[in-house]
Amino acid sequence: MDTAARRRELRQRLAERRRALTPPQRIAAAQGLRRSLEHLPEYHTDNRVAGYWACDGELPLNLVIPPLATRGQQFLLPVIGQDNLLRFAPWASGEPVQPNRFGIPEPVAPREWFAPFQLDLVFMPLLAFDRQGNRLGYGGGYYDRSFAFLRDQLRPTEPLLVGIAYDFQELPDISPEPWDVALDFVATDHELIDCRAESSGTHSA
Repeated sequence: MDTAARRRELRQRLAERRRALTPPQRIAAAQGLRRSLEHLPEYHTDNRVAGYWACDGELPLNLVIPPLATRGQQFLLPVIGQDNLLRFAPWASGEPVQPNRFGIPEPVAPREWFAPFQLDLVFMPLLAFDRQGNRLGYGGGYYDRSFAFLRDQLRPTEPLLVGIAYDFQELPDISPEPWDVALDFVATDHELIDCRAESSGTHSA
């Protein structure tokens, strides 16, 4: 099986496992994720924090977002531009959204938006990860294209890239493609993983 076929098989298998989770399992995972992110200093202090609207079994951010507003931080959702790059629009709970061409909700007629380099912290969805910060996405390349400028910078820098995943989405090793942008951290429902640490870089939550 070639690399592309292996990645397709992995994506399908992990997506199916994610979709099979029960509502109580999702609630418990959301609680665990919030506990993990409490160990990330930037979660408490960064001004512009981008995330995602959980779809297709993704680990929800519903318990992660409210503390941001309480602390005066700004939460943003991605919007796909005509150039197939992501921009990020401020969004608060209860504000209207509409599905994009992939059926993923986006803010409706945002008053302002920000380019990727203007963000401070980004919570990124994924299908698989390893502890070196390699990420298996959905195959569209939107995040890799949008944050490609980070490949030429000394990491970590801003924005800080944090993958969000269930612990079962971890793989021993993912072979990166030349265009892949590595993660700085991964936050799961069980722990916060520092992908940039020279050691194992694991902090139990």
